Amino acid sequence: MVDTHAHLGVCDAPDAELVARAREAGVVRILTVGMDAPSNRAAIAAAETNDGVFAAVGRHPNEATGFDDEAAADIEALAGHELVRAVGETGLDYYRGRASREQQMTAFEAHIAIARRAGLPLVIHMRDQPGSSEALDDTFATLASLADRVTVILHCCSAPPGRIGEAAERGWYCSFAGNATYPKATELRESARLVPEELLLVETDSPFLAPQPVRGQSNQPANVVHTARVVADVRGVDYSELEARVEANAQAVLAW
Repeated sequence: MVDTHAHLGVCDAPDAELVARAREAGVVRILTVGMDAPSNRAAIAAAETNDGVFAAVGRHPNEATGFDDEAAADIEALAGHELVRAVGETGLDYYRGRASREQQMTAFEAHIAIARRAGLPLVIHMRDQPGSSEALDDTFATLASLADRVTVILHCCSAPPGRIGEAAERGWYCSFAGNATYPKATELRESARLVPEELLLVETDSPFLAPQPVRGQSNQPANVVHTARVVADVRGVDYSELEARVEANAQAVLAW
């Protein structure tokens, strides 16, 4: 199995220990994702010092305040590192509102352009206020308008079942995290069932969103297997079949 989205530097154990635990659980590769300038560099350092770890670099939408040409240039320079396999996470977060929507959009559009020039996939964060779909609507519209021929990964996919077809038509990968295992997340599991097999990924988003068997604990890459088992179950396939498919998809999109 693979973990296509983690934040090793925010977890509660050293990188090497997290990687060792993941290996024991059968997790062979991890994408650790930066959220700002320091964590981008930490992600690259983790990739340089741990086999099977690769990095993504970007500015999280909650950190978009003050994003400018210099910030964009820094991300683009880091994207040239041989162990960086994606740009992001970027996108729109209307839940916390730590950065204005205008600032988030400026950063989002810059990341799309960087990903295109770098020839790397783009990792998307989108989060709405409860009962709203504004961030999702704006994210989908922006990607449809500006991200043609850019490979897109909808990290911690929150698209409802009715929007999965739209994502699939555009070839966007959908990655499911531990929240898909929660008892009340029936709609999210239905989305996971509907994603075409060639566009399906799983992740932890560790240390966040620990899956149901370890809910309440700090999440870690080893726990991606719990999410994968639930996704396999809702799709009606054996775990080994899902594992092989997800590993192949991750290889295709992240070239690791």
